Amino acid sequence: MGNCVTRDDFEWVYTEQPHTQRRKEILAKYPEIKTLMGPDPHLKWIVSGMVLMQLLACYLVKDLSWKWIFFWAYAFGGCINHSLTLAIHDISHNVAFGNKQAKWNRWFAIFANLPIGVPYSASFKKYHIDHHRYLGGDSLDVDIPTDFEGWFFCTPLRKLLWLFLQPLFYSLRPLYVNPKAITRMEILNAFVQFSIDLIIYYLWGLKPVIYLIAGSILCLGFHPISGHFIAEHYMFLKGYETYSYYGPLNWLTFNVGYHMEHHDFPSIPGCRLPMVKKIAAEYYDNLPHHQSWIRVLWDFVFDDTLGPYSRVKRLCKLAKES
Repeated sequence: MGNCVTRDDFEWVYTEQPHTQRRKEILAKYPEIKTLMGPDPHLKWIVSGMVLMQLLACYLVKDLSWKWIFFWAYAFGGCINHSLTLAIHDISHNVAFGNKQAKWNRWFAIFANLPIGVPYSASFKKYHIDHHRYLGGDSLDVDIPTDFEGWFFCTPLRKLLWLFLQPLFYSLRPLYVNPKAITRMEILNAFVQFSIDLIIYYLWGLKPVIYLIAGSILCLGFHPISGHFIAEHYMFLKGYETYSYYGPLNWLTFNVGYHMEHHDFPSIPGCRLPMVKKIAAEYYDNLPHHQSWIRVLWDFVFDDTLGPYSRVKRLCKLAKES
């Protein structure tokens, strides 16, 4: 499969993540940013519409041939499901119902999870808080690839395979890097999800279930929308560990492309992140950012200096739990 010519280790740094200091500076200069925090009143309705759209699609695909099942899973259903995973990302920050209604956010995330086909939302919440608190933290931030991934997936063909296998690595990596006890919410998430899968199977057969699960796997793997996985934190320029993307796919992904802004202010819902950039323009306009997630995928595969090792990594002290 070729010889590896990419880097042979992560980019180790011994400084704090940049988002904490930038957040303090922006809030000191623009205190009106605080008015952007709080729930997005439209999110629950948008997500509910997407879930119902996928349930309708389950009915519509039940008699299609298998080739069309997989075509529509990749071209349509998977796009909706990928977008729902990013809605779940927003909901994990309590922006559907607010911090005072944390449980409502957890339950609504389970509802948003239904078309994805496999339980996801509760486990994502459990680990995502560490990604923000310990960005790049060794053995804490499970968004960082393992040493095996960095060592093995280092040629264009192997990196392409790695992109296809992203759902597998994102699912299994936490169990190896930072295993945590199963929570009651994860059990509830699994029970509800598999119950709905069985109901869909009972009503309309196997094809709609495959349509949902295949769409999730395919579109979380090698797909234009999946460019955000690489664009967000892979080090395309030395010294920069978070990048934003300001292109049109933000319309389908709850503005996850505004990723520098999101890490600076995780309690601001995606719909208001463009306002952060507008208000504090001098903090963002001169930072490197991406214009195309497709170009990100192309460069990642064919640029010999990029690979799973192209991540900033640091040692972090565990924060005391309140």
